[in-house]
Amino acid sequence: MKAPRIPDAVSRLQFNRDFTFSRAAALVPYLASLGISHCYASPYLRARRGSTHGYDIIDHEHLNPEIGTLEDYERFVAALHEHGMGQILDIVPNHMGIMGSDNAWWLDVLENGQASTYAKYFDIDWEPLNEELQGKVLVPVLGDQYGSVLDRGELRLAFDRQKGEFHLVYFEHHFPIDPSEYPSILTLGIDTLERELGAHEEHFLELQSLVSAFSHLPSRKELAPEQRTERLRDKEIHKRRLATLCEKSPPVAKFIERNTVAMNGTPGESASFDALHGLIKAQAYRPTFWRVAADDINYRRFFEINDLAALRQENEDVFKQTHEFVLQLLRDGKIDGLRIDHPDGLYNPRQYFERLQSIQPASCGDICDAKPYYILAEKILTGNETLPDSWPIHGTTGYNFTNLVNGLFIDPAGERRMDRIYRAFLGRSVDFKESLCECKKLVMDRWLNSELNVLATQLNRIALADRHTCDFTLKALRDALTEVIVKFPVYRTYVTGEEVSATDRLHISKAVNCAKARSRSTDSTVYDFIREVLLTSRAEGRPEAYQRAVIHFAMRFQQYTSALMAKGLEDTCFYRYNRLVSLNEVGGDPLHFGVSPQEFHGKIQARARYWPHEMVATSTHDSKRSEDVRARINTLSEIPLAWNHQLRIWRKLNRKKKAIIGGGEAPDPNDEYLLYQTLVGAWPYGTANGSPTPDFVDRISNYMLKGMREAKEKTSWARHNEPYESAVGDFIKSVLHSTEFLDTFLPFQRTTAHFGMLNGLSQTLLKLTVPGVPDVYQGNELWEFSLADPDNRHPVDFAIRERALQRLKCFPDGRSDKLMTLVRELLARPEDGQIKLYVIRQTLSLRKRNADLFRDGQYVPLRSTGEYAKHVVAFARTHKSGMMIVAVPRLCARLLKGEARLPSGADLWKDTRIHLSDGMGKVFCNTFTGARLETEAHQSGSVLAAAELFDQCPVALLTPANGRA
Repeated sequence: MKAPRIPDAVSRLQFNRDFTFSRAAALVPYLASLGISHCYASPYLRARRGSTHGYDIIDHEHLNPEIGTLEDYERFVAALHEHGMGQILDIVPNHMGIMGSDNAWWLDVLENGQASTYAKYFDIDWEPLNEELQGKVLVPVLGDQYGSVLDRGELRLAFDRQKGEFHLVYFEHHFPIDPSEYPSILTLGIDTLERELGAHEEHFLELQSLVSAFSHLPSRKELAPEQRTERLRDKEIHKRRLATLCEKSPPVAKFIERNTVAMNGTPGESASFDALHGLIKAQAYRPTFWRVAADDINYRRFFEINDLAALRQENEDVFKQTHEFVLQLLRDGKIDGLRIDHPDGLYNPRQYFERLQSIQPASCGDICDAKPYYILAEKILTGNETLPDSWPIHGTTGYNFTNLVNGLFIDPAGERRMDRIYRAFLGRSVDFKESLCECKKLVMDRWLNSELNVLATQLNRIALADRHTCDFTLKALRDALTEVIVKFPVYRTYVTGEEVSATDRLHISKAVNCAKARSRSTDSTVYDFIREVLLTSRAEGRPEAYQRAVIHFAMRFQQYTSALMAKGLEDTCFYRYNRLVSLNEVGGDPLHFGVSPQEFHGKIQARARYWPHEMVATSTHDSKRSEDVRARINTLSEIPLAWNHQLRIWRKLNRKKKAIIGGGEAPDPNDEYLLYQTLVGAWPYGTANGSPTPDFVDRISNYMLKGMREAKEKTSWARHNEPYESAVGDFIKSVLHSTEFLDTFLPFQRTTAHFGMLNGLSQTLLKLTVPGVPDVYQGNELWEFSLADPDNRHPVDFAIRERALQRLKCFPDGRSDKLMTLVRELLARPEDGQIKLYVIRQTLSLRKRNADLFRDGQYVPLRSTGEYAKHVVAFARTHKSGMMIVAVPRLCARLLKGEARLPSGADLWKDTRIHLSDGMGKVFCNTFTGARLETEAHQSGSVLAAAELFDQCPVALLTPANGRA
């Protein structure tokens, strides 16, 4: 049986037109030298022109030409293989980029409606309640009301003579005209052409023949296979004939050009656009003002983004056509695994993963591993939620680890004080749970209302089909459904027609019970009905059509709750609740204030048992803040009194810099509170004694603008409050150029940066050594103080990193005196980040030499005792091939009582020790310093003193001195 190749460590690279296959190939030697086994590539199939991320794919069968040619790609793959490396590719099955003029599938749907080959590829409701949209697709691209746009002449008819095709043009958007409607254009004023050419002239007769041919095409509503085939075949034949006719007959070409101009009307003369309006009304689409989408859109989107249309991967034809190219790359060994973007958007994720794994590699023979490909799901888990064990994948992309390890460096003892500080600064209390409910309702009402209407209508049809539920009104069903969705505790469940897991039952029942308890309705039995439908028990023993309707509703409901949680929590509530923003991370819970070593060990052990090869990450392209920004902000939980003292000073200093907009301060207290935390976390090294650079001021201004718009309180993406935004921008510039502010801010920031550095080293070592595949996000080999997208996708200066790594390679691993000297030098100037690079390089080098230990070794928590035991996290990894010990400090600001120094010395650690299990050994070597450490005898067995562990370096990675690691 052939098992997939499990990576040792991956490095995420963001491909785009500025970071190409050629540039990645040149980077391979550096990554290999660092210890990376696999490039973890962002999507690089053909995407919208200028795409900076690759998630707006328009063609699943070709590489993105902006990133490189096939030859460039082959050279990149060859470079990886030459250095013993592979790659994991991020793919996007849930949606495609639409609008514009470059997605052939979408354009075919617009031209042919339900008769299109691709009509069932996209998740389109062809029979919505709105009669105007029956058999049509809403196209919400207009910048104003449809009538106003038309009267201004912004919607224009155009003719492509080379292709014989008519289409509408609206700026960069092209919308094909239904060929069966061509006669309305071709016959306009045809008497004039007849007089000009003569009734029997061959080209005139050909035009008349084409008018008849286009008129007799099967309509978009004729969906029998033979009629669809005839339409799709003949329309192309007729277009080619029309193109040929225009080439042969200049008078006919000029006639069509005159008709096109005539139909486009004259701006200011509304009646002149009547003919064009009639033509548009006859199409398979309805162009509308973009704001209409929230209420009327009838295709499923990626969240609320109108130009990303969802695909129906449950349709096997869709799956095959969107995956054949990628699966061939897998079969050919050009890629070694896949990261699946947003699987929660899929109708049936388990079915999707099973299809992926069923495409066996050619090298398998008759028998192959149940999971022949290394596949990861970008799945966000909440609280104690676990990944469905029925999914044939290797785990998640690591959001759960990000939040788990981050929690280790948040002091639970500071929670109450941080609560009081936040409440006092705002002058009001903020209930996170209530805020989340409000945010979900806001998103439902403003951005995802149409999808909710569709669900409510489907539920209403189910209710009407049974005399016991037919009295539930559409309004009652919609209101109850809204409350259930708002109270849904996870992103989604995974109910299918075949199974409802115990976990799904629990989540559904919890949501329904909470909604029912809050209901003011006189008849709460509607909630019981909804529960039965969501659990599909309502379908039992019912007619087949009823069963299908119930199961379909339950599965569509799940897709909706996922989108709503993402928009309501991550993209709204996380920007409103700012108590300690390092907790506001994808997959995080702002109310879970800190993680104990015991909780950390327990969850790592569980993950090692069930998902030993999933990814472990600390920064991703979706992170709200980079790992090093969070590491600094976490420190505030340890020093709440000092934080509060600084806040009072800063607020007083900066009060006069504010403006009054609409009767309130700009920025308001919540935005100001976010700003100060952001500055503490993101302040770059190198500006500790002076004003920040213009680039940094712009970054902070852009981030705050994004944060305010995402919060949707004072302003939003849909409705900009320009006076407020401008006032906040002016405030930021004024603050950052204020000597008074900087004089008080910089000393405090230097202290938090020091402790953030210690946190950063600890979390880096933990990520690289716990069970799983560590992901080093591009640029994070050194300190990286980036914020949310697009800030975290800025170009990375790899040249600096390559030079730094080259310097480190000059020091031999075996010479303890040389290593100790190096570590002391690196810690003396931590601001350049080379100490972080050193920890990564040394650890990954050990991983490479001991792949079995890191891939399959047991995770053994090690008990700490003594006065400062809670400030140490330690564990061992054991395998028949060897073992190692990891120990890191935590909560160092409290440990060191706010003194910005290293956590070393017997006077600091006193009697703090870690206890080893029997048989682990007596003498060890520190991978970072080369120092030898001997265990001490203790009544409970062998122990290692914390003072020795952290004597020269603030983190420790030990291997047996006999070399068995």
